[in-house]
Amino acid sequence: MVAVRRCLCSGKARLSKAFVQLVRFGWAQALSCVFPVVIFASLALTKLVPLPLLPRYDWLLVICLLMQWWMVRSGLETRDELKVITVFHLIGLALELFKVHMGSWSYPEEGYTKLFGVPLYSGFMYASVASYLCQAWRRLKVELVRWPPFGLVVPLAAAIYVNFFTHHYWIDVRWWLAGLVILVFWRSWVAYEVGGIRYRMPLVLSFLLIGFFIWIAENIATFFGAWQYPNQAKAWSLVHVGKVSSWVLLVIVSFLIVATLKQVKGKSAADTIANDEQQALRTGQ
Repeated sequence: MVAVRRCLCSGKARLSKAFVQLVRFGWAQALSCVFPVVIFASLALTKLVPLPLLPRYDWLLVICLLMQWWMVRSGLETRDELKVITVFHLIGLALELFKVHMGSWSYPEEGYTKLFGVPLYSGFMYASVASYLCQAWRRLKVELVRWPPFGLVVPLAAAIYVNFFTHHYWIDVRWWLAGLVILVFWRSWVAYEVGGIRYRMPLVLSFLLIGFFIWIAENIATFFGAWQYPNQAKAWSLVHVGKVSSWVLLVIVSFLIVATLKQVKGKSAADTIANDEQQALRTGQ
């Protein structure tokens, strides 16, 4: 009887600890998602409550700019992270310009800050993904285990991004690229920390999970009129589940860019420390 009670107490303690860790993990994720949440909230607000003076797309750009400024000003985002996010903004905007030109989706509302049919706020939706990755990386103390060589990672990321353009003129090789991702990252893990305890997850699984949740976010975004697919012109409908593969590939590109920059910066910091130590030794002698 005593053994049973001990077992029950031990089980309750484990469940309690797991729940606390889940809450800590959720809180870290929530803080990392501040930028995307503000974008979704702004989409909903401007859809339900028309704002004066400016068209909706222009207000969304103003809100995104103010949010970006506040995040850096408040310390939620570092200046280095801002540089990474700016790169993603430009990458995303280039993709948007091409896809809208090809008729993949559209932005039917009016706006002063539209460039070739694409509102400039759209780049912030891609930037918000980079913002999440950078902040989650910092808060969860992410480390990469068995990361592939630089010479494999960069060409793979470039090929995935280029395929978003070339598949309109040539065959779509996304599934071949997905197979390459599995081969290249099969032995790679992402390690992270929650409440002082280290965990790890297969890197490919993390790609799938992030891509799936972005697909859910995409459904919310299209519901509030962030953009519009051709089949949503008359009435909103669920985004085709096949889009998950596109988001997974885009997440992979985003993750590889962030990871590569983190690796380069880490190596640079390590070299600086080593040089300082050598200089200190020479001075001491």
